[in-house]
Amino acid sequence: MKKLQDMYRDDKPREKMLKKGAHALKKEELIAVILGSGIKGQDILELSKSITTLIDKIGIDRVTIDDLITLKGVGEVKALQILASIEFAKRYLEKSKPLIESAKDVWNLLYEYRDKKQEYLLSITIDGASRLIKKRVVTVGILNQSLVHPREVFVDAIVDRAAGIIIAHNHPSGELYPSRADMQVTDRLKDAGRILGIELLDHIIIAKSGWYSFSEEGAL
Repeated sequence: MKKLQDMYRDDKPREKMLKKGAHALKKEELIAVILGSGIKGQDILELSKSITTLIDKIGIDRVTIDDLITLKGVGEVKALQILASIEFAKRYLEKSKPLIESAKDVWNLLYEYRDKKQEYLLSITIDGASRLIKKRVVTVGILNQSLVHPREVFVDAIVDRAAGIIIAHNHPSGELYPSRADMQVTDRLKDAGRILGIELLDHIIIAKSGWYSFSEEGAL
């Protein structure tokens, strides 16, 4: 039978990571491993929990050294450790994001929507290196100009600080060519993107048989 001190030791973040791997650790436990120790009178896990709460509130892409040092127990050294770890992970994650350079790339990314029974309007945010930031469902239902507001489409692109955006929607009927409503929506979103400084790179229609690209067809 394990002694109480042995059980406590195995629950410590570093020991837990050695035994079970990094994937088994909670967010605050990962921060605790990065920091190594807390300060006198404050447990390392309590400190780490306050850090993860702050990052969740501000956003991992927005948190700064000034934000972190407002927390008791976080000085410049600990703040720099955290920010360096975030930046290190981000650089590797960015390299793993797929390049979106053609309509076929979008088709492969959204292949699961080709045979949906309902119409999905999707957005794909793109960074300055033409890599995917994120794909999202904007609306589900009939696509027309009155129901698709530019605010709903571009709000996430603004949050993502995207360089460009691609919109796509499926045609449950299997028809690949754009309707009049599709063209109206495209024109409206293109104008909105120009005002916001986020280029509408393409509008792609997806069906079982393939895709239609407004950009490749010269309709954008």
